[in-house]
Amino acid sequence: MKREVIVVTAAYGREQIAAMGGQQAVVPIVAAAGADGIEIRRELFSDSELSTLPALGKTLADARLVVFYSVPEALFTEDGQLNPRLDAHFAEAKQLNAQLLKYSLGHYRRGFDYAVLREKLAGQTLHLVVENDQTDCGRLSALDSYFHDCGETRTCSGMTFDMGNWLWVGDDPLAAAASLSRFVSYIHVKAATKEANGWRAVALDEADALWRETLARLPSGVPRGIEFPLAGDDLLAVTRHYVDLLREE
Repeated sequence: MKREVIVVTAAYGREQIAAMGGQQAVVPIVAAAGADGIEIRRELFSDSELSTLPALGKTLADARLVVFYSVPEALFTEDGQLNPRLDAHFAEAKQLNAQLLKYSLGHYRRGFDYAVLREKLAGQTLHLVVENDQTDCGRLSALDSYFHDCGETRTCSGMTFDMGNWLWVGDDPLAAAASLSRFVSYIHVKAATKEANGWRAVALDEADALWRETLARLPSGVPRGIEFPLAGDDLLAVTRHYVDLLREE
């Protein structure tokens, strides 16, 4: 079975994206590199770009790319309630023809009334996923609690498993994979190296074997997203190299 590979636009870096004229500029690169899809990042939009999402959606459709939409917000607010902008973000995702909407977890509290979330998801064609981020809310204990609870209520849409972010919060990626793999519907492939001031994401060719070991413990049939740095004089060649690598792993 052909593995589905997604390119996260943030992999090219905020400055590079801005210099190229926005996320729409990397669509031809991602398509030409043979990727199956692209993850669009809300934080990389200017206010004016947010008003032209249907045009970007058409560009993405013309390129025949699967679209995932990442919002840099949490599903649960500090007081344990659902993000009040969830409906607005669903609407933005639909303008992009996205199949998936991604949040971080945020301040989930046990005992949350899942009927509220089920009502929000009723009739949605989008897949809502929660990702482990680089905050205390992204710790394994928090994610494990959330997915155990929502799994029992049959509300859970799935998880974006960011392989590298566990390192930022001091958790073991392999332990996280063992605990959460059954909930994973999308993988952010990310490698990192420890430096004096903390962790830094690196390209896979510069990394140790941890990313391969972690990937081997996760579902093989879910999309794999490139979320490590893509840089160089020939961005198309670099992107194609890693698309091919993740398809073969």
